[in-house]
This record gives sequence, C-alpha cells and structure tokens, in this order.
Amino acid sequence: MNVAITGGYVVPVTGAPVENGTILIQDGKITAVGADVAVPDGVEIVDAGGAWVLPGFVEAHGHMGVHEEADGWAGQDTNEMTDPNGARLRALDAINPADLGFGDALSGGVTTAVIKPGSANPIGGQTVALKCWGRSVEEMLLREPVSVKSALGENPKRVYGDQKKLPSTRQGVAAVIRDAFMKAQDYRAKRAAAADEGKPFDRDGTMEVLVRVLDGELPWCQHTHRADDIATALRLADEFGYRVIVNHATEGHLLADVLAERRIPVIIGPLFTSRTKVELRQRSLRNPGILARAGVELAITTDHPVVPIHFLVHQATLAVKEGLDRETALRSITVNPAKIMGLDDRVGALAPGLDGDVVIWSGDPLDVMSRALRVFVSGREVYTFSDELGEGVVANPYYRES
Repeated sequence: MNVAITGGYVVPVTGAPVENGTILIQDGKITAVGADVAVPDGVEIVDAGGAWVLPGFVEAHGHMGVHEEADGWAGQDTNEMTDPNGARLRALDAINPADLGFGDALSGGVTTAVIKPGSANPIGGQTVALKCWGRSVEEMLLREPVSVKSALGENPKRVYGDQKKLPSTRQGVAAVIRDAFMKAQDYRAKRAAAADEGKPFDRDGTMEVLVRVLDGELPWCQHTHRADDIATALRLADEFGYRVIVNHATEGHLLADVLAERRIPVIIGPLFTSRTKVELRQRSLRNPGILARAGVELAITTDHPVVPIHFLVHQATLAVKEGLDRETALRSITVNPAKIMGLDDRVGALAPGLDGDVVIWSGDPLDVMSRALRVFVSGREVYTFSDELGEGVVANPYYRES
C-alpha cells in the first residue's frame, strides 16, 4: 500500500517531533519521515490537518482472539487446564480474528498485540505477535513464536490444587518448571548424540520448544505478581540460563533495583483492576514510575480482556499522573514493548524500514479527550472515526478492493 500522510505533528517516538511532517509509506513500509519528504506521483495523499501522528501502539501481553468477548464458553480458549506443562501449545491455533477485541484495539490506536496463553499452567504455551486487522491469523501474523508463557503464584496452584494434583503449592509450581527444563536438557543431549551417530530420534513437541528456550532463541514470559514469586522467576532463570521477561510485576517496585541491575525487562499491568486477590494488594498506578526511575526497561499492558485493550493509552496517561515520566510512558506502549518482545525491527516507531502502522490522533494521545481518528496497518486504512455516526468504523477484512 502506497500512501503519504502529510501536514501532521509527527511523533516518531525514537526521534524528535516534526511539525508539519510527512510519513511516506510504500509497499506497506515506511520509506521516509520528515518535514521535507518528496512524495512520488501516484501515491495517495492523506492530509492530517495538523493532528498528531504516531506509530501504532504495541500491546505486549493480551488475549484477544483466544479469550473472545461476549462469546462465553464457546470463545474461551485461553487455558488448557489439563496439563501443567503446555509448552507445545500455540496461541496461534486458538485465535479468532473476528473477536470484538481487535476492533477495540484499533479504536485505541493499538495495531500490534502479542497474544499469550493464560496463566493457569506453570508452562502455558507459545505466544504470537499479530497485527490487529485481517481475515486470518496468517494475514495478521507478525512473528511466531515470540516467547513461551509461564506462570508462578496463585493461578496455577489454585487450578491444580482444585484438581487435587501437582502443583497445589508454590514449591510444586516451581518444581514442575524445574523438572521440565531438566528433561529438556537431557532431551537436547540425546538429540545431539543421535544426530552425531546418524540414528533416528523420536521428537517431542514439548521438549523441542523448551530446548529453544534453553538455547536462547525464545524468551520466557513469566507471569508473576508478588515479590517472592519474582525472586523465584529469577532463581529459575539463573539455574537454566534462559532469558526471562517479568510479566505483571505488581510488586516489582519492591525489587526495582534488582531488576534494573540485572537488566530484566518488565511488562507491568493491568493497572485498572481492583485488588481481586492477595497478589494484587500492592497494585498501584505509582509502580510504573518507581520501576522506570530505577532504570527498568518498561512496557505497560492491559492484559486484555482484564482491562479493555483500548484503555492501554489511558493506563499510560494515569501512570504519568502518578509519577511516570511522560516520554517513558509513550515509549512504554510503543518502542519498549516492541523491543522487549523482539519486534522493534518491524513496529513501535515511525522510521524508514518499519511497517507502515500509523495512527492519526485528534490531539496528544496522553490527553484522555483525544481519540484515534484514522488507523493505518501496513499502509492500509483499517479504522476511521466517523463524525456522522459518532463512532469508529473498522474496515471489513472479508470484503476489500485489494
């Protein structure tokens, strides 16, 4: 798709804002950003009329498509609560692109989301990065797998404790993860020996994924709220040498110096929930600022549908109100989640070579009164706010000209 968005207040995130700027998108990729961009003949021109223009936001931890809204049991595919080790499971295989959440995402300026299995299992499965518009997962696909989801704390011990089976305690949850990685180490050694000897080898889908984690190919997205569980997450990562990304981190501020020193990235949130369980007692909009000031690389998440996906930017706004630096807040929903999840070569900023995911806002998106007016994914306009209707209109991906 070839389009030039002109006349906007362009906020690239990774560079200084540009007054009366232009973003040129050709074949779905950004080819130029600046005040003096030459627009080739035949390129569609969209006049931003002085409005704010930013990259599409990135949700680093959501469940759109696997936890469908308004569908009840039929659309609930977030957790396979029958096996504590679900490493072979793929969120990719359970996503319904028709979930209402994807349209909501666009209305909130979110164009990319990392979809993760839920937190019922010590090892939940493989995550996937999608664009928030398309007919099928294949059309929406950005990268897969992106990481492996794991959970510590209350959720897995409750799920399996109710079934009267391992794990029903925190030590049991850690033991399941530890046992799995020990088996993966043995599996890797046996696989290498079979290859050296030219012998056949029976593959195991679960072990193949865990070996990729051990080899550093896939990071470990660790659901964890309490400070003691965060410490367990770091302990396990030290034992097996894998890259850990702390997800949720409700009490992460209590270990902010440790996380910063060890350069452990944090995906914090959701921030608009009530304290529905013990782990959430210290949930506060102040916590992102504490982590950021300590030097922790930070992304903010809605954990959709726990908090509706289009409130992602509002969480950042209210975190600013409670002490988070404004620039860091904007980075926490753009380039930071993209970098943390290994997607910054495609999304998260406005720069040549990145995907043409661009949002025109009525004003500063950190102002709660601003709204997304037009949303482009890979240069295609997929969402428009209609003044006549008083609501946004999502382009129908099943019926389009090209």
